[in-house]
Amino acid sequence: MFAAERRQLILEMVRANGAVSLRELARVVQTSEVTVRRDVRALEAEGLLDRRHGGAVLPGGFTRESGFPQKSHLATAEKTAIADVAAGLVEEGEAVVVGAGTTTQELARRLARVPGLTVVTNSLLVAQALAHANRVEVVMTGGTLRGSNYALVGSGAEQSLQGLRVSRAFLSGSGLTAERGLSTSNMLSASVDRALVQAAAEVVVLADHTKLGTDTMFQTVPTDVMTRLVTDEPPPHDDRAATELQALADQGVQITVAGSAPASGGHGGPGDGMPGRRPRRDAPLPVQRRGGPGAQLRSAPASMLEQQAGERARVADMRRR
Repeated sequence: MFAAERRQLILEMVRANGAVSLRELARVVQTSEVTVRRDVRALEAEGLLDRRHGGAVLPGGFTRESGFPQKSHLATAEKTAIADVAAGLVEEGEAVVVGAGTTTQELARRLARVPGLTVVTNSLLVAQALAHANRVEVVMTGGTLRGSNYALVGSGAEQSLQGLRVSRAFLSGSGLTAERGLSTSNMLSASVDRALVQAAAEVVVLADHTKLGTDTMFQTVPTDVMTRLVTDEPPPHDDRAATELQALADQGVQITVAGSAPASGGHGGPGDGMPGRRPRRDAPLPVQRRGGPGAQLRSAPASMLEQQAGERARVADMRRR
């Protein structure tokens, strides 16, 4: 395929979906990500699209939000891996809140297998995924239906969350930076997400690598409120995504990277580090990596392990009461 043909196809994909990852573009045009990145850079120079970390979006992406049909086809493998890991954080009998989004919908499908769970959500798609689950109670907020993402928003949704307290919240969004945290392009969605955060003792953000370094209009979860980020392995050449993860870790966010293989030469001992980067010697990064069921975890700092042990004790004490 000639360069002009590739770029035309790339442009058509971005126009159709609003945002497309470099991996997906390379797969469709059947070339390398290096070549695709060069094409995207040329199209950006012509003002036809904007580059983002690991992908491309339509111009003006700072305020634009893709609809659910477009989002559901983006980074599907990455979202599946993230959902698998996030579901492993939920224990039997917990109460959690799950926000709206395509990644949280994938999570909900896996939560259907956790007995005794209570899920509070403003997402019709999350509720649908759990509708026929045995021993899972679904509590929906009130509010006004926002058709573009099948979520309930507005004052009704926010008021129904007042006085609620659960162990953790699972949220996604349109962009994630170390400076501002998680953000979204819609004011009503952002307001409900902030109410969900207020209801949870811990906040887990689910974001694939294409959202790293992307900043959108309305902040939902400030970095200092984020407990954990579950993401996928950025491409080796995506230094900006790795830098963003480093900055998030430096601010105390626990980072779990889904779908990574354990480090070579290790025997279960310390080996923290970011994808494609060496860990800082003076401050080990709070990063865990999972390669699937039964995979060995990369070790975390001792303080983090103590914190997790304390959490388990707290949950056990709550159950006894």
